[in-house]
Amino acid sequence: MTPDRFFSLMLLLASRNAVTTQELASALGVSLRTITRDLNWLRDAGLPVTAQRGRLGGVTLLPGSGLDLTRLTPGERDHLSLAGLDEKQRAELSASAESRRALAKIAAARPRRVHELLPLADVVHVDSRPWLQAPASGTTPASLIGPVRRGRRLRIAYDSPRESCPRDLVVDPYGLFAKAGIWYLVADRARVPRMYRLDRITAWTEVGRPRRIRENQTLATVAAALVDQWEHNHVVEVSATIDHTQIERARRILGQRLVHDGHEESATGHKVLIRFLHLEDLRTLLPFGSAVTVHGPAEARAHLTDLATSLAHHYAPSPTSAGSCAVT
Repeated sequence: MTPDRFFSLMLLLASRNAVTTQELASALGVSLRTITRDLNWLRDAGLPVTAQRGRLGGVTLLPGSGLDLTRLTPGERDHLSLAGLDEKQRAELSASAESRRALAKIAAARPRRVHELLPLADVVHVDSRPWLQAPASGTTPASLIGPVRRGRRLRIAYDSPRESCPRDLVVDPYGLFAKAGIWYLVADRARVPRMYRLDRITAWTEVGRPRRIRENQTLATVAAALVDQWEHNHVVEVSATIDHTQIERARRILGQRLVHDGHEESATGHKVLIRFLHLEDLRTLLPFGSAVTVHGPAEARAHLTDLATSLAHHYAPSPTSAGSCAVT
């Protein structure tokens, strides 16, 4: 169980009298099998989690055994449920102040003994943003959170890199999603789920009508499905070998697109798979030069050849300059 899911699960159990495993699975965006495994993990860890069958039954955590939320205001409890965000991302949602107050109240309810270990929050700091990230532009999370929480339909101007001008779209939002330091608006467009980067939303307005989302779908389930779709559905998967001296640089630049092919290494480097959404995205490999050798597919090698040839022609000395250099 991940720390974020553990914390979210504890909050759900502590804030409700009884909750079904189906409700837990929907709230956390995981399967029933995963929830059952998580509950067994809590029991094995010594937490008194009980389950009662029947119409009025459910999973409960005995009073006094979980997180003490009795001193929290509804707003503080709501903000505390934003597990997994670092301090900058909470600030982008205008959620820092209430989150800090909520955490302070929980910490104050458990006075530290003289020989107790220092709190993890004092010795561990999480920054989920990638290195060398450009300053955010476009729409901010804090500006959108109001209409999203009111459940309103939105009209957005979306500047896609594959379009010559921003598109005018009407969407039904599920909510905001932070992935690898980037904020997305997760929404249905014509009943089809999509993720829109906030830094590409140049303008937005409320349509004035309630959102119309699909039944039994939540932000967590839709986001998980979209991420899974992105990770497994691609135009091209490139097999390549990356030189030992460049593998760390490749990890930073390529991120989740870089997949180790069984962590196989050879004398020439690391054998990997690189996933690209579009064939044109292979130009990302040009700065690596000969440190990356693409083995296949054939269309990937051919496209890289075209890109490299075009680059070589761009920087080739002109005949005029070559002739002038020859003059003595």
